[in-house]
Amino acid sequence: MLQEEDRKIALIEAALYASGKPLSLKALASILDGKSLKEAKKLVEALIKRYEEYKGAIQILKLKDERFMMRLKPEYLHKVRKFCGKKILSLGPLKTLSFIAYKQPVSKAYVAKVRGKHAYNHVKILKELGFIHEEKTGKTKLLKTTTAFADAFNLDYDIKNMKKQLMKMFSELNQKQLEQKI
Repeated sequence: MLQEEDRKIALIEAALYASGKPLSLKALASILDGKSLKEAKKLVEALIKRYEEYKGAIQILKLKDERFMMRLKPEYLHKVRKFCGKKILSLGPLKTLSFIAYKQPVSKAYVAKVRGKHAYNHVKILKELGFIHEEKTGKTKLLKTTTAFADAFNLDYDIKNMKKQLMKMFSELNQKQLEQKI
């Protein structure tokens, strides 16, 4: 019986690894030969516990809405970044994304005014990646981040809390940059 449970946990682990994105509990249950959501949740929680006990560089995050994601722990990312495959975002779009996230909801025109005309291309890239979406209100196009953005950067879905988290991240980044210059 234990071997069967280990096999199912390994299946969940394989799905999380292969997807590279958050998976719902329903999606994980679907690979377990008709197991219930309750059973799938028990198995995912067992996998999370294993990763926590191992204390390695990989973690399984439980996100809102019963979704789960495998990722590298943030404290290891800066050391191994050079081994990562294709960068998801270059510096320009990343700066535009952080501006949108902090100022949201923000008009597309204002983003372009502050970030420059190249911001229109950045917005296109960010929309294709699913990190932002555009809402038309009259003639104005407002930009907001998506849950995919929050998941990718492990941020809260609530905009107010997200902005606080971003401020903390920005201040920590500035502190590290200052320390490197000394």
